[in-house]
Amino acid sequence: MSKSSRRISTQALCITFFFVLSFFFLFFFLDSNLWFLKHKKPRKDHKKLSFIFIQDHILYASSIWCIAFHVIVAMNKVASDQKAHRAYDPKAKHTLFRVSSPYTPKAFIYSLAFTIALCVLFLLRSSIQTSFSPSTSSWAFVSTDNYTEELDKMGEMLKRSVTFLPLKDLRFADTALIDHTWFMSSLYDTHREGEVQYQEFPSESSQGRILCIKGHDTHDGSWNYYGLAWPRFLPDNATLLKGLTFVSYNHYNYDNIWHGLSSMVPFVAWHVKNGCKMGPARWILYHWGELRFNMGVWLRTLMEATFDGPINIEDFKDYGAVPVCFEKAVVMRHNEGGMTREKRMEVYDLIRCKARTYCNVTKTRIRTKRGSPEIGMTLFMRTGPRSFRNESIVVDIFRKECAKVDGCRLSIAYANNLTVCEQVKLMSSTDILVSPHGAQLTNMFLMDRNSSVMEFFPKGWLKLAGIGQYVYHWIASWSGMRHQGAWRDPLGEGVEKCPYPEDDRRCMSVFKNARIGHNATHFGEWARNVLGDQVNVRKLEQATSKRYGDCACATRLM
Repeated sequence: MSKSSRRISTQALCITFFFVLSFFFLFFFLDSNLWFLKHKKPRKDHKKLSFIFIQDHILYASSIWCIAFHVIVAMNKVASDQKAHRAYDPKAKHTLFRVSSPYTPKAFIYSLAFTIALCVLFLLRSSIQTSFSPSTSSWAFVSTDNYTEELDKMGEMLKRSVTFLPLKDLRFADTALIDHTWFMSSLYDTHREGEVQYQEFPSESSQGRILCIKGHDTHDGSWNYYGLAWPRFLPDNATLLKGLTFVSYNHYNYDNIWHGLSSMVPFVAWHVKNGCKMGPARWILYHWGELRFNMGVWLRTLMEATFDGPINIEDFKDYGAVPVCFEKAVVMRHNEGGMTREKRMEVYDLIRCKARTYCNVTKTRIRTKRGSPEIGMTLFMRTGPRSFRNESIVVDIFRKECAKVDGCRLSIAYANNLTVCEQVKLMSSTDILVSPHGAQLTNMFLMDRNSSVMEFFPKGWLKLAGIGQYVYHWIASWSGMRHQGAWRDPLGEGVEKCPYPEDDRRCMSVFKNARIGHNATHFGEWARNVLGDQVNVRKLEQATSKRYGDCACATRLM
């Protein structure tokens, strides 16, 4: 390359460099000041933001400089080539590109690649800045402070978006037990056909939100509230409780063993469905949306046995009036509704087995000298309302019939003077349960499958008691027992006379707790039939080790 050409290239390089440098400072001054004016940033942020502006504009200016330099040098190269062509000597050795030339093919490729890389990098950075910047300018960018500020604003909006609604929706007061009930009425259950109905938080249906509760009223459920919040954006002053929380809604109460068990069975079903992997850290109990703090002893003991640990019933005394949110929560509102008989039997099998293990009950297989299996017949008596008026006569009737069957063993017990584990042990050795209608019959599921139940009613129940009189038919079926029918006292001797016609519903208050008579002929024949059926059918032998889904439980046999 000639001296003149090298001088032209050097001049081009310098001119281009100073042109781009001037352009850079001018553009930086205008763009940065316009941005500060538009966004009204405090002066203390100018230094930090100016540094970011310099980074962007150096990248942009470098790209322009490379492009301009290539254009000028290329023009210089064309001029040099034309001059060399005019002075071409065929005998002299000429090279189109000299090694000393700044524009060799290899240098061209490297510099071109570097220029393209700068342009691509600039375009990528510009596109990212344009996407996130609050400015509409193509040169706008987002700083870390601005991004954090926007996130904080969004978080505050999400916190304020949590809406608390009454746990008890009074609009559904007349249909509280229908469809999705008046408890948490804005939400629907998760329900697969044949499975338990439940709500789970967080879940896909809750869009990843968790359950929060506010208010701890024990007299009016409409003063207690629920809401859903994202775990990272809880309501102000909210407390997050770790672990699994079971939230139960019961239209009745948790002291009655039948109603209490009905409200607990769905939690056991969910537990089985999830492989018994996690027990509840706490329970929250609601009755009509009103907070309750106690379970009956019978129910609490069975739940402690089933979930392998103490039952912690939350009273919220440590949290005041602030919202309380739960890391994971399961809500039940429909008791056993929707579950198939097979699923219910699976649940009752697990509770039975866990209760026997908890109470250290050992099953003993006894046969008579003739090889007949022992048949345990238990008269589970009541005192006071719905007891037998002539109890000793009733006992004699069943004792005589039991004595006629090889291997029959008669037991007489009262539910009100037995501990929970004594009841579990008694039921474990019972094959035929004879008892008046009442909560003590709930114990029937603690017998082995295919055991029998004989039920007795006072006068007036058939016409006036409604569908509730069949609850022990249902639990017998759900737990794998055989309900052998019911006897209803037709005479009601000694019962207070109702001042209204006997089919008037107001008479139920008279008949509800009346005592029960007897019919020796009917009782004797009925007992013979049930005993014969129990012997002929035999009981289904329970496996020494049985699994309930992924929940292991073994009953020890001797």
